[in-house]
Amino acid sequence: MKRVAVFASGSGSNAQNLIQYFHLDHPEKEVKISLIIANRPTAYVLERARLLGVPSLVFNREEFYPSHSYPLLSALTAHEIDYIVLAGFLWLIPRYLIDAYPQRIVNIHPALLPAYGGKGMYGMHVHRAVIAGGESESGITIHLVDSRYDHGDTLFQVRCRVEAGETPESLAEKIHLLEQEHFPKVIERWLIRS
Repeated sequence: MKRVAVFASGSGSNAQNLIQYFHLDHPEKEVKISLIIANRPTAYVLERARLLGVPSLVFNREEFYPSHSYPLLSALTAHEIDYIVLAGFLWLIPRYLIDAYPQRIVNIHPALLPAYGGKGMYGMHVHRAVIAGGESESGITIHLVDSRYDHGDTLFQVRCRVEAGETPESLAEKIHLLEQEHFPKVIERWLIRS
């Protein structure tokens, strides 16, 4: 059984999609979303986790970026976590986690990296920037995580058209559909290869 922790900062629709895919739709896959990690006590992902019966923890900045002990790493070890998936998690992953999980942390980004990535480029900020940049297409990128924002080897990209008159909201809907369709399957393939 491959045990996965999902890190999220917001509503958690991608986290819920992963839980449903592996626990309800394909329980034979030998993958378990064993823990949800949030960095905001008000993040709706915590309610989704509760409703779906997945344990969750909240870490503040001092616990996430400690100066001496590593409470998050201790929690991941206690839950026997093998892999980490970032699903709308907004903090830069610290070096101690990257070292503890080499090539075993993956992220999803709502644009075609390397364009429109980096600190502050998340959610509607990305979609506004894509439209303001006059792009004819956007999409999602699923990539391995290293010590820089939205950097690391790309595992998967898929594109969608940015139509004339597209709004950030309509583009966000297209991107969300791509995330829901592809994220669980890419994670599954990645876990099989790992």
